[in-house]
Amino acid sequence: MKRDARTIWIDDKARAAGFADGESLARRFELKAYRIAQLYRAATKELAPGVSGVSVLSKELREQLTAAGLRFDSLAPVAMQHSNDRQTTKGLLALRDGVEVETVLMQHFGDRNTVCISSQAGCAYGCTFCATGQGGFTRQLSATEIFDQARFFARDLLQRGKRITNIVFMGMGEPFANYDAVMDAVSLLNDPHGFGLGQRHITISTVGVVPKIDRFADEAIQVNLAISLHAPNDELRSQMMPVNRRWNLAELMSACERYVKKTNRKVFFEYVMLAGVNDSAANANELAALMRGHLYHANLIPYNATPDAEFSATPDVKIWEFAAIIEAAGVPVTVRANMGRDIAAACGQLRAETQPKARKATA
Repeated sequence: MKRDARTIWIDDKARAAGFADGESLARRFELKAYRIAQLYRAATKELAPGVSGVSVLSKELREQLTAAGLRFDSLAPVAMQHSNDRQTTKGLLALRDGVEVETVLMQHFGDRNTVCISSQAGCAYGCTFCATGQGGFTRQLSATEIFDQARFFARDLLQRGKRITNIVFMGMGEPFANYDAVMDAVSLLNDPHGFGLGQRHITISTVGVVPKIDRFADEAIQVNLAISLHAPNDELRSQMMPVNRRWNLAELMSACERYVKKTNRKVFFEYVMLAGVNDSAANANELAALMRGHLYHANLIPYNATPDAEFSATPDVKIWEFAAIIEAAGVPVTVRANMGRDIAAACGQLRAETQPKARKATA
């Protein structure tokens, strides 16, 4: 059974403060349910900076809760970088134990503000073109550590009279490898009594963890599903993405078909364009054949350089030629606009310096 968002939040925050769960915290300070609700609302809806700012609580209680280690934020900024066009901001954020993650705010024209959040510190899936995978895996994030990345940028935008309009789980980590915490974070993001972001404005991207795609289809939610595909045949995909050796393309595409049949929702397929690797006309025709006849949408991504990968980007003109082949086959296709490349905030570039290989490389 799914837990309600308020319970998810208070349990996580209580554990971070050293309590067994939210009930233990409530007993210690004799907190009634309405007090928990006040704390939850202040943190998730009103975006208060901390317990000390919740004026409906007595000063004594606020001081006691603060002294006990109850914090609204599970992370703190280490460094902030802004792209030259001022549309993209990348935050290096430190969690309580010193582990770092990167989170990105993309401010599009037309008041659309998308935050790309991380679900793990690092990633164990080792995709050859992705800096996070090259950096190694440290640990899973809790639901509130995931949610608090959105809260961090929501508070920043609030000061400018703006709000988050979209959340994408496309930062560091494989969301479906941390499934329960990610689903809990979705509940926190979506809760109308809290953060209040509509499910259709949330997208989860996976490298293709087949059993979790099936589980996701059973959730009966309207959160968008994106598949990191990046190659149209098994030989090439297995070279680029080790996950394909566990669940090959036939298994992955069957899972996507089951998802569409069960949910009647579109699936987005991400395809990074690598010069001389996966960008030929033959590759385009193979990709179109995989996409044809379903609620599938191909999203072509210009390659963004990463420190340890020996790839180069497909020229823009060739990307559009590739897209034209797919479109001619009747498959919806878009080419993603690059944002944040100059500050290593673009797709595939996120890697905090506390990741194991990153430390080794800079030692």
